[in-house]
Amino acid sequence: MAGKSKSDSKTAEKGKDKGKGKAGGGGGGGGDDKDGAAGSSKLKPATSINVRHILCEKHSRSQEALAKLRDGVKFDEVAREFSEDKARQGGSLGWKTRGSLNGAFEKAAYELEPSTTAKPGYVEVKTGFGYHIIMVEGRK
Repeated sequence: MAGKSKSDSKTAEKGKDKGKGKAGGGGGGGGDDKDGAAGSSKLKPATSINVRHILCEKHSRSQEALAKLRDGVKFDEVAREFSEDKARQGGSLGWKTRGSLNGAFEKAAYELEPSTTAKPGYVEVKTGFGYHIIMVEGRK
């Protein structure tokens, strides 16, 4: 029974994250309970992640970037074309420890499973900086 709920919650979380990112990532401080549950059910707890992102000031531009990703363009290529920040190396922010990122960004990033730029798993989150499309390459 527990095995079924893992896969069901995994599917629900992915869909929820993508929709939630658009509506507003300002989620509030009660995330510890959910984060703990997500960490124990599908991912080992991590103290740092190797993260990439695409930052767009406007929602319409982030939607263009998402369309490219859905079409199979590599994450780093989309980041070079669409990201509006200093992470020019394919959106790479490098290894980041817990507490070093914006709250909404960090919460979403630590819930992602590692993936590759060729087949990225990603989520969209809105912060005060704009619209982020986030992927994680590694966890430790």
